Amino acid sequence: MKYLVIGSTLFVIGSLLGWIIELFFRRFVSQKKWVNPGFLTGPYLPIYGCGVVVLFVLSSIDIPISNQIVNAIIRILLIGAGMTLIEFIAGLIFIKGFKAKLWDYSDRKGNIMGIICPAFSLIWLVVGSLYYFFLNPLLVNGITWISENLIYTYFIGAVMGMMLVDFSYSVHLATKLKEVKEAQNLRFEEFKKLIKNKIKQFTNKGEK
Repeated sequence: MKYLVIGSTLFVIGSLLGWIIELFFRRFVSQKKWVNPGFLTGPYLPIYGCGVVVLFVLSSIDIPISNQIVNAIIRILLIGAGMTLIEFIAGLIFIKGFKAKLWDYSDRKGNIMGIICPAFSLIWLVVGSLYYFFLNPLLVNGITWISENLIYTYFIGAVMGMMLVDFSYSVHLATKLKEVKEAQNLRFEEFKKLIKNKIKQFTNKGEK
């Protein structure tokens, strides 16, 4: 139960912080405007939540190598590979499953299907290293302390429940839209506009 609460908390924190990071990245770097970076309705990105959980697991596993330097290097490489794998799987699911691109690295060198590329893999490796050396001990200790409070357990369960409902609704809507011809190979922002238009159509029908 303890590790379930810790994992759930890390997932929620990662999802929220990831949404904030992407929000400002799109505003000041990539798109120069305020846009909701998430596939879901709420302010969270589950891919970042999964990333933080993977970081926690890879930071906690025992690597049977006595040399601390070699041990740290292997762990950092595993973290970089793990984060890149999450990005690839998530991107592949949306391209194959929903015919939509969450992001596109096609213009970057060494990219694979426009989903992953060496430059961003290096970024994930650096971010993962910073988490491992500086954040993981403090974060886990703090979460472990508050997870002993029963009320907090109910709270984090409620948050996970809301995210699950949001996710189910968004996936259901995206599944309906994937057969729409215009949704084929759309960028994420275009795909979200299409979803909004469909929601308006459903709302108008309901009012009639």
